[in-house]
This record gives sequence, structure tokens and C-alpha cells, in this order.
Amino acid sequence: MVALKKTDRTSYEPLNDELDLHGLIADEALFKLDRYLNDAFTMGLLQVRVIHGKGTGTLRQVVREMLKNHPLVESYRPAGVYEGGWGATMVELVKY
Repeated sequence: MVALKKTDRTSYEPLNDELDLHGLIADEALFKLDRYLNDAFTMGLLQVRVIHGKGTGTLRQVVREMLKNHPLVESYRPAGVYEGGWGATMVELVKY
């Protein structure tokens, strides 16, 4: 699913239902994740996928730690085999 996010008074850009954080350091990834969750909630998305990759597991760990305490996150779980497996996390957003 793709929603449109307003970027200024006249233009919109697509907001995808997944965020790819591959290759980012933890601070960059957490900043992008927070902005993305806010945008996704504002656009009415109910579920999103966060792709953090497998690697050493550090990025997965910091992402899930943030999701645990984020006010817009209802729940999260490891992605299933056909959703990205260990390299992704599925996130349910709160409903407004």
C-alpha cells in the first residue's frame, strides 16, 4: 500500500508501507524510523515493515528497542519467512 504524504502546499510524495534502513548507523536509523512512524500514522497506515537487515543484529536490536516504547506503536513482531525473515520487523500502529 502506498499513501501520499504532503511535502509542501502543492506537492505530494508517496509514503510506502515499508522503510529500508540498510547501511545506516543506529542514530540515523532511529531518526528516520521516528519520522517514518509519525508520517505513517498521519497517513492512516495500520501496519508497516521496517527492513533493518540481518548483519550483526545491532540495528535490529536498536530498532526493536525504540518500537517497544514508541507511542504510535501498538505492537511489533519479527517478520515471517515471506515478509523478510530475520531482516525485517512488522509493526502495527495505533489506530486513531
